[in-house]
Amino acid sequence: MSVLRPFKANDLFRFNNSNSDVWTETYGIPFYLTYLQRWSDLCFTQESPRGRLQGYILGKAEGAQTEWHGHITAVSVAPEYRRLSLARNMCQRLEFASDGIYKGYFVDLYVRCNNALAIKMYEGMGYSVYRRVREYYGNLGVGKDGRDEEDAFDMRKCLSRDVAQRSIRSNGRDMIVSAHDVS
Repeated sequence: MSVLRPFKANDLFRFNNSNSDVWTETYGIPFYLTYLQRWSDLCFTQESPRGRLQGYILGKAEGAQTEWHGHITAVSVAPEYRRLSLARNMCQRLEFASDGIYKGYFVDLYVRCNNALAIKMYEGMGYSVYRRVREYYGNLGVGKDGRDEEDAFDMRKCLSRDVAQRSIRSNGRDMIVSAHDVS
């Protein structure tokens, strides 16, 4: 049985197997260290019984007033450990901390619009598309559906503080904003 535990700085030297696919954003070491320093209670790793890193999640708390929320910056599971609900478990832990510790209204994340598998997984976890962000990941040109391949969906899930569910909307796929409009 694997263990979900806090992400530690030395895990940065052990997570290459989780960062090897085209969907995973990889950042510089100072970026990860900033997260571990500022939001250590929103950063976790999943470790196998033999000590192999199976995946990780990095999160932060941000926003103001009714936009105060938890944010999933990165969640990645090594290919050999996928389809075991590890990403779901890590997201639930981040949601729990965002709700209970940070008292956020929602948790959000950005996912490439053409990453259908991830979108389906997040929708199965209760996330919904809040808006489409044009060229969030850059600009690689127009894709097969006439939209930029580097657009992102801003997906959100309400937390207990958002009783009226104002942080989500039903027509999010139709709400298109520029990357310059999001922080």
